[in-house]
Amino acid sequence: MGELAFRAVDRGTWPDFAALFESRGGPAYCWCMAWRPMDATARGTAPARRAAMEALVDANVPVGILAYHEGAPVGWCSVAPRESYRPLGGPDGEEEGIWSLACFFLRREWRGRGHAAALLDAAIDFARSEGARFLEAYPFDPDSPSYRFMGFVDLFRRAGFSVVGRAGTRRHVMRLSLTG
Repeated sequence: MGELAFRAVDRGTWPDFAALFESRGGPAYCWCMAWRPMDATARGTAPARRAAMEALVDANVPVGILAYHEGAPVGWCSVAPRESYRPLGGPDGEEEGIWSLACFFLRREWRGRGHAAALLDAAIDFARSEGARFLEAYPFDPDSPSYRFMGFVDLFRRAGFSVVGRAGTRRHVMRLSLTG
């Protein structure tokens, strides 16, 4: 299906982000706000989650990257400073400069072809370019019945991540050093 290009979500790419999320099969129900702090009274509605994500983008808070093919958005990765999320299960009291990768989304026709690995590589490059010292992820084992959007352990292991803990009974906490 060809090569992918990657761009950070910002005010200029917001229309592409919105189009991807609102496309058939897109995650318009969550707007990738499930792990981000948000007013509890608005948390239950998709329009409120969309508005909350757009407010983060308008405030220049890093939220993630888009994958493009021939100018059209085909994928997304939520990658941002760990403090911009609610607790995801990483070790507390750790060093500064930790970013979290909390979600992947690829349009259905782009799945199963290795594009998640390309999206992960681009997320690593993005976090590093933004000054992150570590990138933390919260993947599952392939037989897990839920949270598949957080990725699988093997994908992160192949990219050099190491297990540093567990978050609950299903999620692993994995980390990659981005320095040195």
